[in-house]
Amino acid sequence: MDVSIIKPTKNHIEAISAICSAGWKQTVEGKLSEEYQEQNIAFWYNHERIRSDMEAGYYTHVALIDSNVTGVIGGGMTNSGVSEVFMLFVDETYRYKGTGRLLLEALTELQKEQGATEQWVSVQEDNQHGIPFYEARGFQLQGKKTERTDTGEEQVSLRYSRQI
Repeated sequence: MDVSIIKPTKNHIEAISAICSAGWKQTVEGKLSEEYQEQNIAFWYNHERIRSDMEAGYYTHVALIDSNVTGVIGGGMTNSGVSEVFMLFVDETYRYKGTGRLLLEALTELQKEQGATEQWVSVQEDNQHGIPFYEARGFQLQGKKTERTDTGEEQVSLRYSRQI
């Protein structure tokens, strides 16, 4: 299975939307209401928002297998020397086959070129896909962040960081 990691184009928007929507929904399933899930997906993963965020450089790489998008990652610099992984989702058919690792490596190299020496990520509490993935790559838990959603629910993210 040959995986290509490339910069996303407008031709990838529909697939990015589907992968991010499904992946995010899986991370919050049973934790946040269906109403909030639909609101959040409609806000972040609509085609126009993805196009805008892609133009701003927030979506940095997609993984392709036989020209099909199988994963997506995005991130950016948040401070001098400090970067963030904004999102990393892999189509569930392709999980645990190295796609996420290749995407994270590509983003990390880009962020190092931009001067990053530290990389951060937020992971939904109890996310049994994300937590082991990031911990295996040297990220260490730094704390919890609790926010109230628009629907009045409590969303808990774990904040991880590593030196790069």
